[in-house]
Amino acid sequence: MLKSRLLTVAVVLPLFLAALFMLPNVWWSAVMLLLLLVAAHEWSRLSGFGRAGEAAFLTVVALGCALLWMTGMAPGRAGSAPVAMDRAVYAVSVGFWCVIAPCWLWLKLAVRNRALLGLAGVVVLVPTWLALSRLQHDAVLLLLLLGVVWIADTAAYFTGRSLGRHKLAPAISPGKTWEGVGGAFAAVGVYAVIVHVWVLPTLEVSVVVLGFLGMTALSIVGDLFESWLKRRAGVKDSGELFPGHGGMLDRIDGLTAALPVAALVFI
Repeated sequence: MLKSRLLTVAVVLPLFLAALFMLPNVWWSAVMLLLLLVAAHEWSRLSGFGRAGEAAFLTVVALGCALLWMTGMAPGRAGSAPVAMDRAVYAVSVGFWCVIAPCWLWLKLAVRNRALLGLAGVVVLVPTWLALSRLQHDAVLLLLLLGVVWIADTAAYFTGRSLGRHKLAPAISPGKTWEGVGGAFAAVGVYAVIVHVWVLPTLEVSVVVLGFLGMTALSIVGDLFESWLKRRAGVKDSGELFPGHGGMLDRIDGLTAALPVAALVFI
């Protein structure tokens, strides 16, 4: 399993970095939309949508992203400068991940209403695309922010495997432990200080550290939320796109929760 995971990263990561740093923002945004539509397809599968329901859901996600893109291209807008609509979209996402998703998990809600599941999917996926699109105007910053989730996920995995004793949410994701959470926060805390000193010295250290730790906390919620959806759907992975890693949603579950708050803080 670990070997296949590493091989997948070795192939996918260089392609991703090339796109991040070389593609104009319009093409980057288009590629990210295609990837998010793959995730939307997997969300439809987990939610039990039929063909018509999936088609409608994918259409809403695509139209929502297109509307936000056109807003960003409006005359007078300066590149990555935030606008009211952007911040409202991020705020809705943060509200979902800070309030609704934790309550959903705490109560272990088995939501079967497809309209509600579709609405939740839009709130999860569209702000993620918006953050990826807007943050790519500063590709180095976006890579640093993506690194928060990647480092947290990696540190949690290895710390949990070596030291994990106390289950975080056994009814939702039996493999996750409190020790893994501690490892994630410790690693990201160190990473935040390094980034502040070497890359973002003009920002207050408290903004960088608290912003990165907040992203870490929300990425864990995002991971647990997708795990709960998979458990309710009776599947191990959201898809089979990435050998050893599962589907697109499996790869971006933490990012869907962390990137909107990152955009609010760092744009």
